[in-house]
Amino acid sequence: MLPLWASALIATLIVQTVSSFASIAIPLLGPPLMARAGLPPESIGFVSALLSAGICWFLACGGPMLGNFGAIRALQIGLGCMALGLFLLSQPLGLLSLLGALAIGFGTGPNTPAGSQILIRAAPPRHRTLIFSIKQAGVPLGGALAGLTIAPLVVSQGLTATLWSVVGMVLATILVAQPFRRLLDSERGAGRPGWGRALFAPAALLRSVRILRTHPSLPLLTALGASFSVMQACLMAFIATYMVAAHGASLAEAGRIVAVMQGASMVGRVVLGWAADRMGNALRHLVVQSVVSALAVALLLAVGGAGPSALPSWALYFCAALVGFTAIGWNGVHIAELARVAPAGLVSDVTSAASLFGFLGSICGPLAFTALVGWSGSYAAAFLAAAGQLAAFGLLSVLFLRRGAEPAMAVTPPAPERPFAAPRHPPSVPAAAAPAAGPSRAARERRIAPRHAARRPPPAPPPRRR
Repeated sequence: MLPLWASALIATLIVQTVSSFASIAIPLLGPPLMARAGLPPESIGFVSALLSAGICWFLACGGPMLGNFGAIRALQIGLGCMALGLFLLSQPLGLLSLLGALAIGFGTGPNTPAGSQILIRAAPPRHRTLIFSIKQAGVPLGGALAGLTIAPLVVSQGLTATLWSVVGMVLATILVAQPFRRLLDSERGAGRPGWGRALFAPAALLRSVRILRTHPSLPLLTALGASFSVMQACLMAFIATYMVAAHGASLAEAGRIVAVMQGASMVGRVVLGWAADRMGNALRHLVVQSVVSALAVALLLAVGGAGPSALPSWALYFCAALVGFTAIGWNGVHIAELARVAPAGLVSDVTSAASLFGFLGSICGPLAFTALVGWSGSYAAAFLAAAGQLAAFGLLSVLFLRRGAEPAMAVTPPAPERPFAAPRHPPSVPAAAAPAAGPSRAARERRIAPRHAARRPPPAPPPRRR
């Protein structure tokens, strides 16, 4: 019999890996998908935007659904939405089929809040950040598996058969997750009948903003997460194009650089999670990591700028691994710290709200990067701008911590609380106004009586006091 934390980690890691595989398969299938829809290849960017919009939709409005069904059931519903989206993409419906990307994004949305809700209850506190980081390592693991298998499947089976293969894998994962539901969905069925209306309520976005005010550290953690998301999205979207277009690397070499970066990020999420547990201060760890990540990106640009033939290939791959380890290996530590400081009962809501702003950064970052490249004509300048904003957030966070305003390290919430403690005095009498008189005469006699009783046999009636 596995311990509870191991069952929770296995269930969430499997779902995270399969979801990542399915979502990353979409840009990998970009050229044949766009050709079938009659669109130019670069239009895959709009499909990726639809996928990110679906994720943001769930993170903004899906909290009531998660509370109504429970975490494991919400993950299963998300997998079902992904299967539906992949089915739409497999059909020759023209532009309408591209709406499947919206369903895939919506199905990906429950992974972070539902996984956090499960792991915060099951993970031992001394290893919590490490366990969260292992779960988040499923993202690059799924991406690496998709990169290794999708292209050969398309060559051997064709586009439609490849999409159907991914659909089958997603549906099988729903069945794999079912045995974990009885064990891990202890909070299911909370009874939120309005969850369907909440999915289409714009006010849910305002609720996400309010949720982030429930702990003083949450705004800083959210800003750091959005800043890291901007950097990560720009790296994943443009590093291969930068190597090919700006420095003459072959497409195969650019692919190997991206693969090294993804593999290093998978290792980084686990190692950095372990280090944050040892340090015991995850917020300060993230602040240091943001500055180191910016320096690693600058080093990669310096080495890459010399051209593939000017330096040995191991130097370029080492810098790519360093960037993946630091700038893409942040997510597990961040999610674990969000879950730790979240008020009881609001873990999924807090992680949803913070992840929502992170995905908004993932949308806005590449758009700003594209505009900056068009204005300056330099990929390096755009990468340095993305690294600069990450370093700036890190340095501003240092000032925040030095001012002593870092309550994230306080494990117990500030105490006006004790909601179940009875008052010392009746509500009508203030504590300060309580009389300071000594004990009553009857009480004094009750304390004295046993002493007298021990000295003389019990007479009847007792002698009179003089």
